This record gives sequence, structure tokens and C-alpha cells, in this order.
Amino acid sequence: MQTLTSTGVLARFGKALADPTRSSILLRLKDGPAFPGELAESLGVSRQMLSNHLACLRDCGLVVAEPAGRKVRYELSDVKLAHALGDLLEVILTVEPICTCPDEDCAP
Repeated sequence: MQTLTSTGVLARFGKALADPTRSSILLRLKDGPAFPGELAESLGVSRQMLSNHLACLRDCGLVVAEPAGRKVRYELSDVKLAHALGDLLEVILTVEPICTCPDEDCAP
């Protein structure tokens, strides 16, 4: 186990936010812990897809799984993440209508 700071944290946060489903999961967990079934239903994705995204978010260190009886509840790994997500939602960007980014995954 290692502790990341600065660029490592930003890189993992960026990876998580680069996918719309992972972004939606983080935004949902910003409001509080949730169970996978609730998350899958509220986001309109299969439980298998959700499980894959939660694994990625756990690997990035952004969410943790907490046992709750026979179930597992997910929550943000640090309360500061909720604040950071809230701050990001208030950012206003001015962008070109066509993305000229060399990244193939960059949506226009």
C-alpha cells in the first residue's frame, strides 16, 4: 500500500472522472454512502458494469467498500473528495465546439 500526493492523486482522480459512469458514481457517493444495487438502479447500468467501475474506483483509491451486515456499502474514501467534486461542479468552462485534443476518448 502506498500513499499518493499531488500528481498521483490528480492522475487517479482524472482517470476516474474521464468515464461518465464513474463520474456519476462519484457524484452519487458525494451525497453519501450507497449499496451497489441502489447505485446500479439509480444510474441505469447493469450490476456487472457497476461492479467493474467500482473496482476501478477502489483501485484508484477514491472509494472504499465497508461491510454492512451481509452487504457491502460504498463511500468516498475521503470526505475532502465530496468537497472537491462540489467545487468542480461550479467551474464554468469555455470550450471550442470541436475537440482538437489528440486523445481518442475526448468527446466533442
